[in-house]
Amino acid sequence: MPKPDYRSKEAEAYRRLYKDNRWRGKHGVRARRLAAEPICRMCHKTGRITVATVVDHIEGHKGDPALFFDYGNTQSLCAPHHNSTKQSEEKMGRERPAVGLDGWPE
Repeated sequence: MPKPDYRSKEAEAYRRLYKDNRWRGKHGVRARRLAAEPICRMCHKTGRITVATVVDHIEGHKGDPALFFDYGNTQSLCAPHHNSTKQSEEKMGRERPAVGLDGWPE
């Protein structure tokens, strides 16, 4: 039984872009970004070295193919940063304060 998809109708419409060869292919945006930037950008800012596994859109594309396939609008992130930090920043509408290795805000 397939998992239920709780995305909005709008989000369902642009999910197909993630399967497009220009994104997913051997020479697609995703592969080129991870090859050029193999370390999570957010971890790197705090002095940590973590392998990036997700290519994130810096500015939300909302299904706009020009913005979606814009290499300059992407960054490499680790899954924890993409799935928590980045998404909470998008909901808040601003960046979260940076936290140093000691746990204190920078």
